[in-house]
Amino acid sequence: MTTSPYVSPDTPQPVSTRAWLGWLLLLVAAGATFGLGIMAASILHRREEAAQKAPLRPIDEMEMDAARWGESYPREYDSYKRMQDSSPATKTKYGGATQRDYLEESPANVILFGGFGFGKDYRQARGHAHAIEDVTNTLRMKTEDANHNLVLDAKKPATCWTCKSPDVPRMMKKMGGPENFYAAKFVDLKDEIKHPIGCYDCHEANTMKLQITRPALLEALKRRDPNFDIEKVSHQEMRSLVCAQCHVEYYFKGKGNYLTFPWDKGFTPDKMEEYFDEKNFDGQGFADFTNAISKTRIVKIRHPDYELYSTGIHAYRNVACADCHMPYRTEGGVKFTDHHLQSPLHNISNSCAVCHRWSEQDIRSRVESIQDKVREARNRAEDALAKAHLDVAAAMEAGAMDEELAVARQQIRHAQLKWDYIAASNGMGFHSPAEALRILTGAVDLAGQARLDCARILARHGYTQPIAYPDFSTKENALMLVKAFASGKPPKLLGGAEKPVAAGK
Repeated sequence: MTTSPYVSPDTPQPVSTRAWLGWLLLLVAAGATFGLGIMAASILHRREEAAQKAPLRPIDEMEMDAARWGESYPREYDSYKRMQDSSPATKTKYGGATQRDYLEESPANVILFGGFGFGKDYRQARGHAHAIEDVTNTLRMKTEDANHNLVLDAKKPATCWTCKSPDVPRMMKKMGGPENFYAAKFVDLKDEIKHPIGCYDCHEANTMKLQITRPALLEALKRRDPNFDIEKVSHQEMRSLVCAQCHVEYYFKGKGNYLTFPWDKGFTPDKMEEYFDEKNFDGQGFADFTNAISKTRIVKIRHPDYELYSTGIHAYRNVACADCHMPYRTEGGVKFTDHHLQSPLHNISNSCAVCHRWSEQDIRSRVESIQDKVREARNRAEDALAKAHLDVAAAMEAGAMDEELAVARQQIRHAQLKWDYIAASNGMGFHSPAEALRILTGAVDLAGQARLDCARILARHGYTQPIAYPDFSTKENALMLVKAFASGKPPKLLGGAEKPVAAGK
């Protein structure tokens, strides 16, 4: 029996493999086209972000008033003005824009900075819009006149103005260069410095190109790399470098108080120790002050935010400071940079959630759990350092000489530099958590070594009983304690016991 060649049109037909392959290739091509389109759009988007938008009205080359810039950039200016808010609502667990009292929160700071301005008044800055108010109102810049009224200290250098106003680069130019500006007095320029940190600090007028207006940053980068060229730096890198003009560690060099970044050997506190310990500062290592309790020469670290950030995952991923603290926003189809510089925890959806696809509560909990761990380590370092200063004072009370105490004091000096590198940084270590904990661990270890050395010194002098540490658990108690040491009438730390008499005497 043979099969009929006739096939009914109603009989189902097998689908051709070539037809399926064609459809597959079409889908792949469509997907690739879509992907390339997204990539092209992203590239164009990035170019648009970096492109400079001309102002609606011409802006003077050195216009210091942010309101004049705001006439052409109202969205940016409106967001900038929100930094005037320093109410409790701006506070985060470890930061924000409120003027929290660091000495009240951590009384051990009074001991660590005993004899220095930061041991009298140390408050969180309220943000760019309050920069001039905060620097002129801090007790660190005040002294008493003949009538016991607090007035600006005539000895303070103009260098203290450097990061507080766009009027600073104007005055540097007017005075013939930064060296003349730094050598002037703070009080003599108070009528010239009028505008808080604003547009000109970071942007060129009329082009809006990001610029560096503070010479100390360029000088430091040039010392590290003589071939460094700021014109070759990418727009994304500039979105961090404009912050690095001020959010860094610095010191006043020489009699002219020349603002200098100690970056010659590196960004880490270990490298800064090496830099400050070199015998090129009046024949000995540099110090901002001598601690009133232990007589240890101390370097006061300011706010090395850029240095710490540089060791973290965000810097490694090329996430700029502005990506988190000045994220992009969209209003009415217009994309612009939010100039309300604040903690990302107040703007999680535009800052963190762009990359981290978790709920806002999960992100906040994650950030605060990291900060909690850093704060715990910092507390341990503070307590160990405060007691180390008192241990040295006890050894001095026992009759120990400077030669005996040299090693312990050097250990305290290095421990406090490490601790302050984290304590003075904003973000409670979040900019680089692993590095922050490494540094604080080093501070605890060095403070412990200093205390052990002091215990041996006391034993050699015949004292083996525990030291009677005064109560410094409150700011008031700590201030009274430092005042007693500074006046030359310190409390007895050895329990008032007489020095033991050696056997046979």
